[in-house]
Amino acid sequence: MAVEQISTLQHEVLASGFDLGGLRLRNRIVMAPMTRECAPDGVPTAEMANYYARRAEGGVAMIVTEGAAPNEEGRFGRNVPRLYGADALAGWERIVAPVKAADAAILAQVWHVGAFVPSMIGMTDSLDVTRVSPSGLAAPGRLIGKAMTTRQIARTVRDYGQAAREAREVGFDGVEIHAAHGYLPDQFFWSASNLREDCYGGNIAARCRFAAEIIAECKAQAGSDFIVTLRLSQWKQLDFLAHVAESPEELSDWLMPLMKSGADGFHVSTRRFWDQAFPSSEASLASWVRRLSGRPVIAVGSALMDRDFKAEGGKQRGDLVPRTLRWAAEAIEDGEFDLIAFGRALLANPDLAQRLVSGDVTGLRDYDRGYLDELK
Repeated sequence: MAVEQISTLQHEVLASGFDLGGLRLRNRIVMAPMTRECAPDGVPTAEMANYYARRAEGGVAMIVTEGAAPNEEGRFGRNVPRLYGADALAGWERIVAPVKAADAAILAQVWHVGAFVPSMIGMTDSLDVTRVSPSGLAAPGRLIGKAMTTRQIARTVRDYGQAAREAREVGFDGVEIHAAHGYLPDQFFWSASNLREDCYGGNIAARCRFAAEIIAECKAQAGSDFIVTLRLSQWKQLDFLAHVAESPEELSDWLMPLMKSGADGFHVSTRRFWDQAFPSSEASLASWVRRLSGRPVIAVGSALMDRDFKAEGGKQRGDLVPRTLRWAAEAIEDGEFDLIAFGRALLANPDLAQRLVSGDVTGLRDYDRGYLDELK
């Protein structure tokens, strides 16, 4: 990365504190969830604890962990962590303690993949489980597994709630429900994958019922003061151009049931956080969610990077682009969103947050695939 200092405005804004549902954060910088597949049989390891601790000690205000499954059928693969079972929970407890000791907050991302299998993106699925989704679909024409019965839906909702309760018991500050990118809650949101004719299908309010029940159950089991956020996106792993909401009015209808059920905030995932959401305005999706919900919003998508992760070569390398910091700081200053999450830049630079808060970005390392392939 070229030697360049960020402006006083940028680092002062990024350094300012923030309250997320009663949780005081020391700055506006979040570690984004990144699947690492380094948990043998779903059990978090000492290496994972060191990996998260380095970013907490490096100054991030909050860590959102890699996705962890709430039950067996929700697992992405054998080396993706679980959020159930005594062995996995003990592993998470060893991760949470040093993060909290470094004065960072930490949310467990609860990730049920639904009708999605790793082979869809060129990976090997090593789990012998029946995949489920609202209508058995991962996307139009992609029939995977089975449509969920109402009994299965109720059990899955309880599993999410139990995951939240056990997350609290091992010390997490809250949970983030992964309801983006075409995974299970998002398969309910998206009309193209939810063809149900019962109370979980139909208009957007009905398609939100599953996620709203999850939020309410997490609050019921873990406590009303336990943070519950949702990660949302328009794009899907199998359709980058997909839209759940085609207009701000439809977005409002999407958000309303989630707010009523108790969501403390939203983590808005776009491939580039600054992209325009709707033709009627230049505002980003994160900005629209903030203005329509009034709840705290984390923006994520290619912060500091010259290409998005899903672009050709985006997984292989990426140069750091300081101008995106200006865009993020200006958006936070203007109230368009509240927090900015970094992924690949934090893999390359565990002390990124300290550097941004101080305003000295001299010598930051560009990203290359080696940081993704190794857990450091």
